[in-house]
Amino acid sequence: MEILDDNFCLSINDHYITDPERKRSFISRFFLSSKLSFYPQILWYILSNGAKAAFRQYTNEDWVKASYGILRTLENVGIIINVSGLKNISVFECPVVFVGNHMSVLETFVLPCIIQPLKPVTFVVKRDLLDMPVFKHVMRSREPIAVGRVNPREDFKTVMEEGVIKIQKGISIIIFPQSTRSVEFKPEEFNSLGVKLAVRANVPVVPFALKTDAWGIGKIIKDFGKIDIKKKVWFRFGEPVKIQGRGAEEHEKIIKFIQNCLIEWKKEEPNL
Repeated sequence: MEILDDNFCLSINDHYITDPERKRSFISRFFLSSKLSFYPQILWYILSNGAKAAFRQYTNEDWVKASYGILRTLENVGIIINVSGLKNISVFECPVVFVGNHMSVLETFVLPCIIQPLKPVTFVVKRDLLDMPVFKHVMRSREPIAVGRVNPREDFKTVMEEGVIKIQKGISIIIFPQSTRSVEFKPEEFNSLGVKLAVRANVPVVPFALKTDAWGIGKIIKDFGKIDIKKKVWFRFGEPVKIQGRGAEEHEKIIKFIQNCLIEWKKEEPNL
């Protein structure tokens, strides 16, 4: 197991929280606006890592370090990050299917440094991400499962076939069953694709819930929204679930887990 630094120890701690006494970085305080200080640093990570990936020199370690750098950048502008249930990632030595809600671009950047040091992992992503300037090189280097989100039947076939192959190679899969990122969690839009993949591959599901709307969705460019340092970022990994039968009951339990976490976290921010 990898220790990223003295404060973020995935192999020992089950719970990580940003030091509430941690001071904002000088550059963040100098620019006053969190957005003005945050995005130039994020663009630097994308450009530098994209260049490395373009020359096929991008390793798992590079991916984790970049992800952790983005986590630290979020903390440097004043955002508190709370991660719990880390031990649930490694209960089973076999690969698993991670199934959770999708709220912002933040989780795409931060989840690698949380999961990858404990389990090799990749994402199910929209095919559009593989064509984005510069970032496409990083995304392609991770060999994700790409879906079009146009033909559900075709996407289902892709995830089932490619997902089983990757799991057999020891790679876990992160799936966001929602059709798009949304601050509001709607169970009716949360499909059972992740559970069905777990059934097909005969592996457990690790449910996770997140609240990441501190990194807002932009009105013009979706990935460049407001950075709200008043909001905390939350991640929680639930106990692994072994799927029985077709998984309908387990799917409902995952939905309930996410709903309960979001209700709990909303109470933590009563003035927002």
